[in-house]
Amino acid sequence: MKVLKLFLAVSLAGVSACSTMYYGAMEKVGIHKREIMVDRIKEARDTQNEAKEQVLTAMEQFKRVVNFEGGDLEKEYNKLNATMEKTQAEADKVRDRIRSVEDVSDALFREWRAEIKQYTSDTLRKASERKYEVTQERYADFIEAMKQAESKLEPVLAVLRDQVLFMKHNLNARAIAGLSDEVVSVQANVDTLVRDMEHAIAQADSFVAALQAE
Repeated sequence: MKVLKLFLAVSLAGVSACSTMYYGAMEKVGIHKREIMVDRIKEARDTQNEAKEQVLTAMEQFKRVVNFEGGDLEKEYNKLNATMEKTQAEADKVRDRIRSVEDVSDALFREWRAEIKQYTSDTLRKASERKYEVTQERYADFIEAMKQAESKLEPVLAVLRDQVLFMKHNLNARAIAGLSDEVVSVQANVDTLVRDMEHAIAQADSFVAALQAE
């Protein structure tokens, strides 16, 4: 599909200072900012879901190491460490995806405001203004939810990284067992993060549905 191929190519290139030129070039081939916005929101949603799953996996592996009952402790640690590195990479992608959504959204709303001024019909201008305001309010709710969830990613990852770092230099069953008191507080932070991420994902779905219904 032409739209998907073009979008993937740009996604790999990332958001750059040439955004305006890019959006203009895409419009020339019939792909408008609204379509790009929807694609980027879906990608941000999917990336956030992947990050959520990675955090849950890291938490489960952390608990498994803390509750170590025999076997190869170093192997379990290495597995957890690898998962943490992957989780950090997913968290970085979440931030990048949010920025790409904001970039195209800013361009879309700026263009929309300019076009509202071009109406000679008061009725059509007012109708467009109402639609603009409703869409912007929905967008504000969505992007706030995404940012709220993203803001809690790093604090949770920081705590998990501390635990992994401690394990690295204290790789014995007795020292690891001493981390059991940390599990409850870390789990509480993870649970809060997961709730926020699921709310953000739901907001993304709701906003996309509203855009596509228009």
